[in-house]
Amino acid sequence: MRGTRRFIAGLKPVRVPEAPARSFRDLWPGDAGRAARLLRGEYEVQGTTRRLEPGGEGWEAEAGPVTWRAAAHGFAWLRDLRALGTDTARLRARDLTEDWLLRGGQEILAQAPDVAAARVSAWLGHWDFLAATAEDGFRRKLLVRLAQDARGVVGALPAEALHRGALVTLKGAIAAAVALEEEAWMTRALRFLPGELERQFHPDGGHVERSPAQLLQALQDLIEIRNLLHGASINAPALLSTVLERAGQALRLFRHGDGGLAQFNGTREDGAGLVDLVLTQGQARGRAPLLLEESGFHRLQAGRTLVIADAGPPPPGRARDGQTGLPRGADRFAHAGTLSFEMSVGRDRVIVNCGAAPAAEADWRDALRATAAHSTLVLAETNSSELKEEGLGRHPERVEADRQEADGAQWLDATHDGWRKPFGATHRRRLYLDREGNDLRGEDLVEMAEADAPVPAFLVRFHLHPAVVATPQPEEQAVLLKLPSSQVWRLRVKGAKLALEDSLYLGGSEPRRARQVVLTAEPQTTTVQWAIGRVQAGAGDPGEG
Repeated sequence: MRGTRRFIAGLKPVRVPEAPARSFRDLWPGDAGRAARLLRGEYEVQGTTRRLEPGGEGWEAEAGPVTWRAAAHGFAWLRDLRALGTDTARLRARDLTEDWLLRGGQEILAQAPDVAAARVSAWLGHWDFLAATAEDGFRRKLLVRLAQDARGVVGALPAEALHRGALVTLKGAIAAAVALEEEAWMTRALRFLPGELERQFHPDGGHVERSPAQLLQALQDLIEIRNLLHGASINAPALLSTVLERAGQALRLFRHGDGGLAQFNGTREDGAGLVDLVLTQGQARGRAPLLLEESGFHRLQAGRTLVIADAGPPPPGRARDGQTGLPRGADRFAHAGTLSFEMSVGRDRVIVNCGAAPAAEADWRDALRATAAHSTLVLAETNSSELKEEGLGRHPERVEADRQEADGAQWLDATHDGWRKPFGATHRRRLYLDREGNDLRGEDLVEMAEADAPVPAFLVRFHLHPAVVATPQPEEQAVLLKLPSSQVWRLRVKGAKLALEDSLYLGGSEPRRARQVVLTAEPQTTTVQWAIGRVQAGAGDPGEG
C-alpha cells in the first residue's frame, strides 16, 4: 500500500495512505429536509435546532447542549447532506469539514472516543460524497486527522462508557482498521468485541439503555460491524450473529401499528421506513415477542389493540466525564417513566408518552423526562426517579411484574418502589386486556409501608396522541376518544375525579399540542380504577359489567 507515516504528538507513528484501502458506503438514509436547513446554517438533532455553519457557531462549548454538540462533532449531518445530493450540499459538507479541521478539531468533546469513532465512521462511510473528488490538499488533511483519531479510538478500548457509545467506539475502530489496513487495530478490536456484546445486550436482545431508539441504533451498529468484517473476509465472533438475531426480535416488541417505535427513555417516533430497513438488513425474522424478561418490557395484544408497558428497573448509571461533559452511564437518556404504557389501535396511536428532547437544554429535556410526561401515576408531584444531568439519582430498585393469560385475555400486575425512600410508598399497576382487544382495564394502587401512614395525593395521567379528539362527558366521569380511523373509545374512572387538560407532544420533528386525561384520586384513596373501552354503534358501553 502506498502511503507515508506521520508522527502525531503523543502517539506512535500513524499510517496515512493516499486513500482508504477499502471503500464502503453508509447504509442508512438521511433527511434531505434537514440538509436543506443545514444549508441555511441550522442543524437539527432530535428536535433541537441550533446554528452550525462554516466560520460561525457550532463547535465551541457554548454552542449548545453536549448531546447536540456530540452529534455535530460526530459528523452525523453528512448523512443528511448526502441524501440531498446536490453540488451545493457536497460543497457545504467540505466547507464544514474544513472549518472543523481549522477550528473544531481541538475541542475536548471532539476527542472523546465515541465522538471521534462516530466521526471516523461517518468520514469513511461518506468518502465518495465528501472527499473522493476533492482537492488533494483537503483529502490529505482529512486522512491525517482520520488516522490520528483512529489511533486514539483504538487506544481507548475497552471504552469506559456503559452505554451504546462503547459500541460506537468499537465500530469506529473496526472501520479504521479495515480502511487503513492496520491488522493490530483489528486484533485489538476483535478481542474486546464479544465482551462488549455481552455488556451491551441482555439475553432477551434488549439494549442496556432500555431505550427503543438506542436499541435501533445499536442494531444499526451491529449490522455495520458484521458487514465490515465480511467485506474484509474476517470471521466475526459467533456471538455477533446471535445478538443480531435477538436484538432484531427485541426491536419488534416496541413497534406500534404504524410501524414506529414506542416512546420510552429518550425515544421519538422513528419512521417506520427506517425500522423496516434495519430489520431487513439485520435479517430479523419472526413475530414480535410479548415479553423482554431481562429488559422489563411487555406487549399486550389482542385484536387490533396493542399495549406496550415499561415494567422494569432503570438502567445502571455512572458519573459524567469531567472533561467532555458526556454522560457515561446507561441511564444517560433514562426517563422517570416506570410502569408507564402506550396504547394503539391499528395504525392509530391513542395513549402515549410525551416524547423526548435529549439534545435540548436541561430544563426542556427534563420536563419530558419527568414522570408527569408519561402515562402513569404521579405521587405527591414527585418523580419516580430523580432526574440528574448525568442520568438518574434515586430510582426504583425493585420493579416486579407478573403476567398471566387465559382464553386470549391478558393480565399484567407490576409494582415499583421508586417512592419508598421519600414517602414509604409503592406503586402497583394492574392491566387487563380482553381477548377481542375491545376493553382495556386498569387499576393503580398506592401501597404504604406502614398501614396507618397517610396516603400522599396522587394523579394518574393518560397523554393522548395529537390525532385523538377528546370530548368530556362530565356526568359519566368519562371522556370520549375519537381516533383518526373514526373509531370511538370511552375512558371511564372510579375513585378519582376526571379532567381533560392540555399537553404537549414531542414524538415527531415539531412540538404539537395535545390533550391529556388526568385522574385526581379522592383524598386518602389508595386505589383508582379505570377502563378504556371501544364504543360500538348500537351497543352498550363495552366497559360495563
